[in-house]
This record gives sequence, C-alpha cells and structure tokens, in this order.
Amino acid sequence: MKVGISVRIDVTKIDKSRLYKGAKGTYLDLTTFVDTDTADQYENHGFISQSQSKEEREANADRPPILGNVKVFYTDGGESRSTALKEMSMEELDSDIPF
Repeated sequence: MKVGISVRIDVTKIDKSRLYKGAKGTYLDLTTFVDTDTADQYENHGFISQSQSKEEREANADRPPILGNVKVFYTDGGESRSTALKEMSMEELDSDIPF
C-alpha cells in the first residue's frame, strides 16, 4: 500500500548534539509512529521524534522529546479506515507539483 504522510516538526526542540555530518550534508535520525486507522482531535495519525541509539534504549534512557506530528493525507485505497483520512488520486496530488 502507498501512503502519503505530511510531517510538521518544531525545530527548536531538536537536540543539536544529535546532528551528524555525512558525505553529502548534515543529518538527523528521526523516528515516526503512524496509525492510519486512528486520528486524534487534530486529525494527526502519529508523531515524530529524534531516534534513540540501541545503547540508549538498552540503558532505558529518557526518550527524546516529540518534535511534531504526522498526518496521513493519501492512501492508494489500501487498509486505512480512518474517517479523517481523505483519499486522493495521484492526479489530484500531482496537480500542485510544479515539475
């Protein structure tokens, strides 16, 4: 199933010590949890946070703060049953893309 997901984060909550240099830029590992079957009162289907390392998880370290929310805006007609989810065709999605 194809899913389109919109992500909005509060960049002021980013722990800048978790940014790292890569071959083509500066990166930040993020984790998101999405439940396409359930939306909250703001029609969000999940959240996004900075990723924890394996060592941090094993040490039961405090979880990084939630940076923002995720909202499913498209599925290709698969399994989602959320009433807040508006199914859109690929033509509708492509109509706003300038390239």
